[in-house]
Amino acid sequence: MSKQHRADLLLVMVTAFWGVSYLMTDICLTDLEPLTLNAFRFLVAFFVLGLIFLPKMRHISRATLGYSVVVGLCLMGVYACCTYGVLYTSLSNAGFICSMPVITTPILEFIVYRKKPPKKLLTCLILCATGLALLTLNETFRPALGDFICLGTSVFYAIDLIVTDRAIRREDVDPLQMGVCELGVVGFLMLVLALVLETPHLPTTPFIWFNALFLGIFCSGVAFVVQTVQQQYTSPSHVGLIFTLEPLFAAIVAYFFADEVLRPQGYVGAVLMMVSLVLMELDWPAKRKKQ
Repeated sequence: MSKQHRADLLLVMVTAFWGVSYLMTDICLTDLEPLTLNAFRFLVAFFVLGLIFLPKMRHISRATLGYSVVVGLCLMGVYACCTYGVLYTSLSNAGFICSMPVITTPILEFIVYRKKPPKKLLTCLILCATGLALLTLNETFRPALGDFICLGTSVFYAIDLIVTDRAIRREDVDPLQMGVCELGVVGFLMLVLALVLETPHLPTTPFIWFNALFLGIFCSGVAFVVQTVQQQYTSPSHVGLIFTLEPLFAAIVAYFFADEVLRPQGYVGAVLMMVSLVLMELDWPAKRKKQ
């Protein structure tokens, strides 16, 4: 297995964590306010992973710290837009728009680097975007204020992927250190916003504690560190495409644990998304040359 295929599989695991996080977030929001929950999960992730990787967190370069702040600001924008966008639009519209990095990332790559996507990736993007629309959109798609706010999520995350890709290819930037530090940046900024806009408090029941800690350690800590470290072996466009599987995993979890059933077109959309991922991973020209 090549490094890129292994990285892509680990990023699929990360996407599965985020798919599970929808249900856990919904549970936690019965007790915690949105900004408070985000502050809790990212600060928990920062301190837990900071302790685990403490020996490797020494001698952090200025470049690593600088990029950690930039990426952290992007992630804060991602979660702020997603949280408040949902308040002013439907969940189906938000699910579709927040998963648009699959489209915005190649566009920004072309604008910034003049990098033209390969034909195979363009085919995968079309299949995945179509599948994502069938999976998440309902019969009436009417733009609302929340739709434009959610659009910020996809833009911020596309910027995050591109900045991360640029940072981890520098010799003076440590991907692991940056992955841990960016969690602290997001957690601190979310805490400041929560203190200003909400009334923060800790979880009040063991069940909420379990879900909030899982969100912090696995869905935030492990997920973003794995993304930062493994992205050096793949491309931002690949990452953006893989992350569109998030609503698919969320739908699977909702089906088994929240008794939510997909509409018929939703199953067609899920199949198209899986086909797009398989096509992206298969190297057909190389196999033909070997034969």
